[in-house]
Amino acid sequence: MNIFLVGGAVRDKLLNLPVKDHDWVVVGSSPQQMIDQGFQPVGQDFPVFLHPETKEEYALARTERKSGHGYNGFVFHTAPDVTLEEDLIRRDLTINAIAEDEQGNIHDPYNGQTDLKQKLLRHVSPAFQEDPLRILRVARFAARFHHLGFSVAPETMKLMRSMVDSGEASYLVAERVWQETSRALCEPNPEIFFKVLSACNAMSVVMPEWTPFLKKDSTGMKSLQVAASRQESPEVRFAATFANELELNQEMIKALVKRLKTPSQFSEMANLTFQYSGDLIEHSADREPERWMTLFEKTDAFRRTERFEAFLKACSCIAEAQEKPLPKNRQEMLKALLALCLSMNAKEIVAQGFKGKAVGEQLRKTRVLRMQEQLSQ
Repeated sequence: MNIFLVGGAVRDKLLNLPVKDHDWVVVGSSPQQMIDQGFQPVGQDFPVFLHPETKEEYALARTERKSGHGYNGFVFHTAPDVTLEEDLIRRDLTINAIAEDEQGNIHDPYNGQTDLKQKLLRHVSPAFQEDPLRILRVARFAARFHHLGFSVAPETMKLMRSMVDSGEASYLVAERVWQETSRALCEPNPEIFFKVLSACNAMSVVMPEWTPFLKKDSTGMKSLQVAASRQESPEVRFAATFANELELNQEMIKALVKRLKTPSQFSEMANLTFQYSGDLIEHSADREPERWMTLFEKTDAFRRTERFEAFLKACSCIAEAQEKPLPKNRQEMLKALLALCLSMNAKEIVAQGFKGKAVGEQLRKTRVLRMQEQLSQ
């Protein structure tokens, strides 16, 4: 039995980047042998085991055969005679098909180290085209390593286009598309993810509704870059792409979040930003309390304070992309006004003798009055 460190851990070590996760491949073993040594089986589709102490994943070397469409359309084969080279050739990119043995020796049968030096994302073999998820993975790696100078190899881009043209990309399921997209949003250059998908025509298949927001040089694309440079949360990065421009509409967002089955916090932020960012940006210097009270009410800021603050961040990214940057004190002003309003509650109004519907009406009047006093200072 021989154990090899594989994939991202080896790649990142060779790039002198921090190594986060360790994946291991075991050659020359069987499921029973792994269990006998205390490993815990966890794989459903093929034998994967957790180390009894580190809990890291150890997978038996395997080969795969295409049996259908999409990510799950494969039959896997594991046996003690499956070699390391056979296991590595089924991987997506050459830079992810490098292994290191227990003595620290590098095994690189597909010249991944050469592509690391040349900063190329190149597919290992023609089998790449059998799994459409690899289109998204390549785009995500492009977003991750763009700042290091990496790009997609021309022959790999050509292969990705042919996969889209053949209809293979249409078999991608929403959950997997969103999983890769949400991870890409967290990369240093998330805009590259969408540019690569556009370059191979995949955007029109997997997320066509997003394409108008992220077309070349659009406010949405620029806003995303701003949000990434500020290291904002993935929800803010997502929302920042939805700048309200003339040719866009809210139905596009509804269709997109339905298609991708995005979590509610992402869809809510996208809708809030699309609907209200323009008003906030255009009137950021307004000192009329009624405007801000209405904004607080429409965005549910009194109950969802953290979400409102995230909304302000998304608006700020859009404003910078539009070359209308929000002054820092404007954002702080809105936070201060919101805090002032929250310092007043219905109990105080009830104590003054108001009842029923009049309580809410009086609370609103009081909040507007107190905001006016603060804005006048």
